[in-house]
Amino acid sequence: MTDTTLYTIYIVCMLLGAFLFLYWGLSDRRGVPRAEYLVAFLIPVWSATAYFALSTGQGTTEVGNTTHFARYLDWIVTTPLLLFALASTAMYYIKKDRVIIGGLVLADVFMILTGLIADLSTGSVRWVWYGLGVIAFLGILWTLWGPLRQRAHSQGPELASVYNRALSFLTILWIAYPLIWALGPTGIGALGPFTEKLLFVVVPILSKVGFSIVDLSGLRSLRQQPDELAFE
Repeated sequence: MTDTTLYTIYIVCMLLGAFLFLYWGLSDRRGVPRAEYLVAFLIPVWSATAYFALSTGQGTTEVGNTTHFARYLDWIVTTPLLLFALASTAMYYIKKDRVIIGGLVLADVFMILTGLIADLSTGSVRWVWYGLGVIAFLGILWTLWGPLRQRAHSQGPELASVYNRALSFLTILWIAYPLIWALGPTGIGALGPFTEKLLFVVVPILSKVGFSIVDLSGLRSLRQQPDELAFE
């Protein structure tokens, strides 16, 4: 399988997911706020755009290593949106805490940018940048599994179940990202270039389209629905 074929499959999966979320948002909302569908729609659309660059031979640079910077352009937009979606689920019936959401987004941007710098670096310093990104990632996980999980559980068992399922799904997949990087060509080299590319196609499909399906399906199943998203 060529790189172009691999990236084309990814783009098709992203667009199919986007059309599903668009359909749900326009014709079958089931009481879920429109913003939830908008976020779910934008994630695969932007990701497909970034991977289109890779499919055409763009989106990479040779600075010490072969750096797929289009991935980071994808992640710096889509991962904050994923965190926003998950945080919105955790605070579904209560006002959304801008401080928590803003902190998650800033930590996430820091994590992505340090990952990019690590990818562009050579020698042992790349592991310093990698470690900084991992620290930010651990902070994100602490927030998701701590304060946000407590908020979700305070709103009843139905929402707690929806949040726990979406949180567990995303956590498992997000842990895969730093592992793939560490084992890949830029890290210790245990994974070959094509295997790394394959994993960075399969895991993002699941963590973007797959997560949004899990999250939205859970919200759509709730008997009580809020009017719209509210912030404090």
